[in-house]
Amino acid sequence: MSFFLNQLVIGIQLGSQYVMVALGLTLIFGILDISHFAHGHLYMIGAYLLYIVMVLGGVNYWIALIICMAALAVGGVVVERLVYRPLRGQPHINTFIAAIGLILMLETLVRGIEPKALSVPKPIDTTLQFAGISMEAQRLIVIIGAIVLIILLQLFIKRTRMGTAIEAVAQDREGAALVGINVNRISALTFAIATALAGAAAVLMAPLAFISPEMGSVLILKAFVIVVIGGLGSIKGAIVGGYLLGIVEAMAIAYISSAYKDVFAFAVLIIILAIRPTGLFRGRD
Repeated sequence: MSFFLNQLVIGIQLGSQYVMVALGLTLIFGILDISHFAHGHLYMIGAYLLYIVMVLGGVNYWIALIICMAALAVGGVVVERLVYRPLRGQPHINTFIAAIGLILMLETLVRGIEPKALSVPKPIDTTLQFAGISMEAQRLIVIIGAIVLIILLQLFIKRTRMGTAIEAVAQDREGAALVGINVNRISALTFAIATALAGAAAVLMAPLAFISPEMGSVLILKAFVIVVIGGLGSIKGAIVGGYLLGIVEAMAIAYISSAYKDVFAFAVLIIILAIRPTGLFRGRD
């Protein structure tokens, strides 16, 4: 039983990582109708930025978390302004090509500067014991961090005027513009929030794994799987789908084989879409 509970905790931690990345994709797609394939590589940039700030700069981990989120938010605004905004109204293939170009540019740049894998120390390097469950403190930090960010995002979307404006643009871009909402500002804000979430995921996960130029490639595929599983544009769906995928993956690794750990995501996608072609939740919420 303790082995099962340990795997469940690992699954929730994996799901927390997936949720933070998938929420950003969901916001961008649901509000701006952009498939932002470069999102995983911005996640990678967040991890390298943590290394620079924390390991090379000697900054405290928690302060580095705030710095990285803020820097990634600014980076998201730059990407929206320079890469995607000029392509607004163009065929989706144009934004796809732009995203691929951004992926190649970021990965080549990082690989040229530092090709080998790096690591960052854990801020709390200890193992917790509770009710037969053995868990690294950093895994608990990831889980709690994801929960806090989910709550803050929901409060922002549902309880603030800017969040209401974001929902209005998601429902009807032209109608929102007609009632005085600055659509360009909302687009930039959406990218800032989404990229900051990716930065938070990178900083929280970095102490648990090596940092490498290709670390965002598989993650972004899984994040897109989660977005489709949850229902395109559904925040609730991204949360449920992320945790579902994390738990399924952890259990499959433990009881089947770790050799096929990246296959399980697509198996879950096929099964769910066979039952519910629109995903777990329908519509943009």
